[in-house]
Amino acid sequence: MRTTRGLVGTILAGTLIVASCVGGDDEDPAGGDAERNADAESYTLRVMSNAALGEGAKNAEEAMWITEYVIPEFEAAQEAEGIDVTVEFVERGVDDDDYKNKLALDMGAEEAADVIAIDGIWVGEFAAAQEIAPLDDTVGADEVSAWEGWDQIPDTIASLMEFDGDRYGVPAGTDGRVIYYRKDLFQQAGLPADWQPTSWQEILDAAEALGELPGVTPMQLNAGTAMTEATTMQGFLPLLNGTGVELYADGKWQGATPEVVEVLEMYATVYSGGLGDPNLQKTVKGRDDSFLKFADGEIGMLIESDYFWRDVVNPRTGVAPMDNRDDVVGWALIPAQEPGSGIEGKDFLSLSGGGGWVVNPDTEYPQQAWDFLTFMLSKEALLERLANEPQVSPRTDVNDELLRNDPHLAFIADEVLPITDFRPALEEYTDVSLFIQEATLDVVNGADPAEAAQTYEEKLIERVGEDAVVTGSG
Repeated sequence: MRTTRGLVGTILAGTLIVASCVGGDDEDPAGGDAERNADAESYTLRVMSNAALGEGAKNAEEAMWITEYVIPEFEAAQEAEGIDVTVEFVERGVDDDDYKNKLALDMGAEEAADVIAIDGIWVGEFAAAQEIAPLDDTVGADEVSAWEGWDQIPDTIASLMEFDGDRYGVPAGTDGRVIYYRKDLFQQAGLPADWQPTSWQEILDAAEALGELPGVTPMQLNAGTAMTEATTMQGFLPLLNGTGVELYADGKWQGATPEVVEVLEMYATVYSGGLGDPNLQKTVKGRDDSFLKFADGEIGMLIESDYFWRDVVNPRTGVAPMDNRDDVVGWALIPAQEPGSGIEGKDFLSLSGGGGWVVNPDTEYPQQAWDFLTFMLSKEALLERLANEPQVSPRTDVNDELLRNDPHLAFIADEVLPITDFRPALEEYTDVSLFIQEATLDVVNGADPAEAAQTYEEKLIERVGEDAVVTGSG
């Protein structure tokens, strides 16, 4: 039992509310207790994910994989070693906020499962609340570092489940963002079919050329609150990183800095110059409509994650299926503002999302929970999981085998993941993201970028405090 807890309450509007601490014994909650029950010959584990069994249920294929493959195979492997194990699947299949709420309540009451799926963006929040602990503390540093999987997971992807330099879990999946474009429209506009811009200006130049084609909106740059997180992930953050700064670094958030203003000026150029459709940014179905317009040849390029390739324009199962997808859809890396101007001197940027698995620090069987977690994220198990729906895995050995027949997903794995970045895994991020969405909407509606940035900064200061903001005034 842990002797202190930052979180024992509830979540309101997606925010973890810190409540009281609860007392307990003097046992070290993790590091000194990682060996407990290590040699158990009989035990039960519970595994929880936001997935449910049943046709049409949320993440039903994941739930089937866990219950029909992972659990039986793990139990059989343990039985072969003379160990009697029972693994129970705790299914949820609810809205992400509801899942997060339930997870926080379970952890606060010390009723959470032993192995738990969480979104990578929640890691810092739960870690700061002491509801999850570094794997080294819970499982044991030697045991964790000995896992063969780390050699197959790029450092950029492993960071999805890290906070303040510690590993809190193992990533289960991720994605990458690129510029998708219509090769046929590019050729009609006199642009190369194998286009790769190296600066923002080259994106705008291509958009200007596409603007000469009748009935074509040159580009879609997600903006506004109707697009929700797509605005921040597929628009604002890749551009901001391309100016050389991150949204959050060294304990401070970017306010109305010159870099933030430059990003909003990019939005202004697109939407005041007729290069994008402002109306799409203001309706709830605007993003979906942009997908349909792209599929119909009415939008020339857009920034999206590989979800767009897999699930939107997929000729078999997509919501905007394109029979000619493989022939006419091109992709390009998102360039920095200028070559070398991105964070860490990068020429190209991307953003990734995804989640992973953690071991509950309160589990009676930390080593067995770790054994199950790593079994679930082994090469063999992930190949089984993704056999019928290829997508980017956190493991390079899986990607090398699984994606060899899909050049685009192979590109994401080989070229995008090594340069990608993640959103700040902090509780304040949800509100900050909303402020960003509002700022971009202001610009789409005609506001001066510097004024929109200042309004954003004022909201930011009110939320996190002036000491945690790099202000426009320096």
